[in-house]
Amino acid sequence: MKIYKFGGASVKDADGVRNISSIIQNHKGNELLIVISAMGKITNKLEELTSAYINGQEDVHQIFEEVKLYHFNLLNQLFSNHDHPIFNDIINTFVEIDWLIEEEPEDAPDYIYDQIVSIGEIVSTKIVAAYLGTLQNNIKWIDARNFIHTDNTYREGLVNWEKTEAEIKKGLAPILKNNIVVTQGFIGSTSENFTTTLGREGSDYSAAIFSACLDAESVTIWKDVPGVLNADPKWFDVTEMIPHLSYHDAIELAYYGATVIHPKTIKPIQNKNIPLYVRSFLNPDAPGTVSKDLKNHLP
Repeated sequence: MKIYKFGGASVKDADGVRNISSIIQNHKGNELLIVISAMGKITNKLEELTSAYINGQEDVHQIFEEVKLYHFNLLNQLFSNHDHPIFNDIINTFVEIDWLIEEEPEDAPDYIYDQIVSIGEIVSTKIVAAYLGTLQNNIKWIDARNFIHTDNTYREGLVNWEKTEAEIKKGLAPILKNNIVVTQGFIGSTSENFTTTLGREGSDYSAAIFSACLDAESVTIWKDVPGVLNADPKWFDVTEMIPHLSYHDAIELAYYGATVIHPKTIKPIQNKNIPLYVRSFLNPDAPGTVSKDLKNHLP
């Protein structure tokens, strides 16, 4: 069992979706869970939409139209058959936001945020799963909210690990035996079935949650960098990739500002001693960086 996580940069356009589809097709065996973020900068756009709605701005519908147009332009490039069911599926998914923004905001801002912003992950994964389904027939889309359970802390949901692990082992593990599963990062649900989010950039954390609960062989975060670097390439002209990191060093780097790995990602997989790979979706044959217990796993 392996976990692959793809961020927004990897699925920002049709070529990106085709590229990660090639990576997935090169995976040997069925037991693969794919965790995907919202496409491109859509989370930022949905945050803008949320703010406009809560503050009663006149451009709320315009912003939402931009979100929809982005996704339908991408759909048109991926699917030559415009009668493919994915088109209606995405229309129906966006209806949830249409209904919400037609009413005056009455709920708490953090609750509203989670109901709107989470749609980015739902739409993204539906599109990728549908495209993969045109290439191979063992693709299954699942809703992460059925498996990752949190408290009612909106925008920063605290995971109920006991319930989450029980649901994943009972409901998800059997599906993975015969299917490649596509699901969402970043989102969960409360005991009342309201959507929560796990904190900004929380998709890496979702991948770690699934990995720990499934006792995965490994988790790979696919990025637009070759691995974990010794310095930020935005600020330094010369950087070097670090091929091997201990869990401790990975946590240190995350907490001191390395944006490649989300700080909450390491602990769940460290507890199960699951290797974490950071690899480039631009150069998928390169080995990247691996974080693990170096005492027990010599490189």
